[in-house]
Amino acid sequence: MSERAHHPDADPAAGGPVGPLTGVRVIELAGIGPGPFAAMMLADLGADVIRVDRATDVDPAAFGTPHPDLLNRGRRSIAVDLKSAGGREAVRALAGGADALIEGFRPGVTERLGLGPADCLAANPRLVYGRMTGWGQDGPLAPYAGHDIDYLALTGALHGVGRAGERPVPPMNLLGDFGGGGMMLALGVVAALYAVRAGAPGQVVDAAIVDGVSVLTTMIHSLRGVGRWQDPRGVNLLDGGAPFYDTYECADGRHLAVGALEPRFYDELVRRTGFPLPGDDAPERTDPANWPALRAAWARLFRTRTRDEWTALLGDSDACVAPVLDWREAPRHPHLTARRVFVEHAGATQPAPAPRFSGTPTALRRPPPHPGEHTDEILAEAGFAADRIAALRAAGAVA
Repeated sequence: MSERAHHPDADPAAGGPVGPLTGVRVIELAGIGPGPFAAMMLADLGADVIRVDRATDVDPAAFGTPHPDLLNRGRRSIAVDLKSAGGREAVRALAGGADALIEGFRPGVTERLGLGPADCLAANPRLVYGRMTGWGQDGPLAPYAGHDIDYLALTGALHGVGRAGERPVPPMNLLGDFGGGGMMLALGVVAALYAVRAGAPGQVVDAAIVDGVSVLTTMIHSLRGVGRWQDPRGVNLLDGGAPFYDTYECADGRHLAVGALEPRFYDELVRRTGFPLPGDDAPERTDPANWPALRAAWARLFRTRTRDEWTALLGDSDACVAPVLDWREAPRHPHLTARRVFVEHAGATQPAPAPRFSGTPTALRRPPPHPGEHTDEILAEAGFAADRIAALRAAGAVA
């Protein structure tokens, strides 16, 4: 890894938390959605991530107070005017002492700013330059705007989400922005850093959401290839078509998730619930022609008790049933509490870093910063003298 000023957050001797990316420095050009998520993942894993925010977003009165954007946790912030010569100089200096840089602008924007891959790799040939876009760096749609729902639509993934006979339903922006986008960028950056450590030069990581989501659908394409997945949505084993892999409304209007795919788990579900109700049939579940009647019978049964009553009966078993919790309930579930899946940090309850490491455990080190909260500190670490920092501030290049 490149040589740089050692930061206390990454120093075991200073008592700071240690993650597997301790000693790695990442520069993040501020954006929204998948780029910040990738930076959060790298910071959660121990990297020293410096977020380059816009100078116009600085409010010194907010420094030291909680910031609500949890995607920005774990890093420090420098505020820069990227359109100014001094601001670009500062970012190139930061890139020169970093292991990776990530950005999420449209293709060509950082090149026009003088902060593209060629500019930054000239300053640091070992730099990993990560790029986050929806459409990718090339192709007919590359110059145009888009959002998660558009990328899912083009890959076929959106077609598969929804009830039979109804229109497709966007799965929030978890599948595109975060699963196919930010997570893929974080993986790509780590892989490229590994290559650099093995002696390879720095390189560009082109993480496109259309690429990442397509990779996530590999199993569905495989199932289609062997005739085990039908193109109409809501009629397959894993898309809500099967009555033993679906959600059901309970007596209190809340819901259960049932995932009793394998016969022995389904048998356990039948045994514990006493399915079916008197007067209902229990048709053979392996024949999709029976699924509508089977679903109706299960729906009638699940409406006889509340969600929590069913959870008490089925939760600690191999019936593969779980309550559908809301955002408020989830952090308090006993299993998630026992594993500390959610933690409180700087006054905010939030998901803990994942995955877990036995030898280099992760932890939340910093709350989300306000733009520009660490500008002078970061510039000083990069070798800027106090008078040069003052001059950059006076010129509006940094804030």
